Amino acid sequence: MTTYIFCISLKKNHNQKTIVLRKKIDETEVLEIIEDKKTALFKSLFSRPKKTDIHIHSIKLYYECILMISGKYMANYFRKATHSISVHSNVSEVVLGDGTFPVRTKSNFKKAIVGKRGKNKVDLKLEEHVFVENEDELTFDHHGREIKFPFKLNSKTTENYPNRVLEKNASNVKNSELTHDDVIKKLQISLKKPLQDEVRKLEEEFVLREISEVFVPIYEARLIGPKKKVAIIRIDSVRNKIL
Repeated sequence: MTTYIFCISLKKNHNQKTIVLRKKIDETEVLEIIEDKKTALFKSLFSRPKKTDIHIHSIKLYYECILMISGKYMANYFRKATHSISVHSNVSEVVLGDGTFPVRTKSNFKKAIVGKRGKNKVDLKLEEHVFVENEDELTFDHHGREIKFPFKLNSKTTENYPNRVLEKNASNVKNSELTHDDVIKKLQISLKKPLQDEVRKLEEEFVLREISEVFVPIYEARLIGPKKKVAIIRIDSVRNKIL
């Protein structure tokens, strides 16, 4: 009976950063974008309203959190494995250490084709000592969906005093729907690949390197159109992009 020994540790001596991206457009420029695009929000197959039929009910600047996490997974264990080797046709078995390994039995069909000329195969049942090291970085939008990080982070694109910006706009900050523990679990799942059943002396270690909260300034406008229909338009003020 095989004995399994598990030693799992999680090192959380990581950096935690708060980053606020700088706006590249202000509310005046946002209003111009909305004015240009607002009729498209209410058009139908047979009609397109006039600009004068649509008015902006409200416009707000939100700071939406993107979570970024990076880390490393390491594993050290023994696993059973079979390695096949070719030997001469007149070899009946291979002796390795205290083990004796007979040649693989050939099918009648193979015997008929190769006869005595074909080499014999020996399956060596051994144990491998395996070391695994995987690193990764994951990014999640404020709803918890995994995304590719679309921004550049440097002194020109980020606020010098991020906490002040967030405190000033506290009522309009949208934190992530995921907790830090949630993203840690997601990173662990991403880094740890499934192991074979027959392993022993498994030692695992997760090293959490960094968790960053990146806040993106997003303008969100509520528009009222014909028949009191409502439409929402969201504009990324960093990329000058309608979302």
